[in-house]
Amino acid sequence: MKTLTLLQPESFAYSDTEKPSSLLPNEVLVKVHKIGICGTDYHAFWGRQPFFQYPRILGHELGVEVIAIGSEVTEVTIGQKCAVEPYLNCGECWACERDLGNCCENLQVMGVHTDGGMREYIKVPAHKLHVSEKLNYEQLALVETLGIGAHAVERANVQSNDLVLVVGAGPIGLSVLEFVKLRGAKVAVVDRNTRRLDFCLEHKKADASIVANDQTVEQILEVFGGKMPTVVLDATGSPASMHQSFNYLAAGGRLVFVGLYQGDYQFNDPSFHKRELTIMGSRNSKPNNFKEIIAAMETGELSVDSWISHRITFEEVAEQLPKLYTEPSLVKAVISWE
Repeated sequence: MKTLTLLQPESFAYSDTEKPSSLLPNEVLVKVHKIGICGTDYHAFWGRQPFFQYPRILGHELGVEVIAIGSEVTEVTIGQKCAVEPYLNCGECWACERDLGNCCENLQVMGVHTDGGMREYIKVPAHKLHVSEKLNYEQLALVETLGIGAHAVERANVQSNDLVLVVGAGPIGLSVLEFVKLRGAKVAVVDRNTRRLDFCLEHKKADASIVANDQTVEQILEVFGGKMPTVVLDATGSPASMHQSFNYLAAGGRLVFVGLYQGDYQFNDPSFHKRELTIMGSRNSKPNNFKEIIAAMETGELSVDSWISHRITFEEVAEQLPKLYTEPSLVKAVISWE
């Protein structure tokens, strides 16, 4: 089968590998139809992805078809279309015991810690597949990204009366915006990239946009009628942005870091206590997020068709992926086998 491997930073190689044959009783063989390109993939290509080892087959945002099932599989049947939950948790550690499989002590994320879906076929535990009878493979490939936003908004406990600021208008920030809007809260998005901000307004992903500059605080107050946000979700992974996000909160506010920064984070303790803030992280997503997202997409309550700005074939990935990273018009790129 056709396979693309990231041998080392900035070095892809295509090869023919053996198609998986034998299945464990709880495993499913799937054919990969669509693959979303994630920030993780770009970072891995450039050698800036934490918890990563080379060589690695990338790809964890997958729209797949069930081809064969193990002897004990009852969750799916041959021919069904599925999204893949790529978080392979152990189910036995203290985190898993407390329904925190997204933070499993032995977590293996497909395409990061273990080989992913940039190949024609892949074996997946049956319970990591989420079926849809209505969505197409391209939509299913976006479910994992949406899960990041869904879980972050869940962590933030966003309510309809909250004033919400999303920092960063990339795909993760977009996923956050989608679920803030579903909860009925007023939301503004801040970014330096005016193209991304224009996209958010054009497609009604946010109520207002703010260009990050020396007057960001003044713009926030103007947008929210003289009030500071009660919830800030930072999707940048930028230490400078994360530091500034601390200053954007109203008293009693919740700050959620969705993006990941490889370093220490510092804040002013008196300001933290004075405003009685809550600071938390958000990692991956949970099975219930996948189910809820698919249901919302099937009813039309949630639509992300406008996200896809670039479509490339599998044969173009090695050449196009590094170019996409610097493409100003990029929102989301999807790889197709067809």
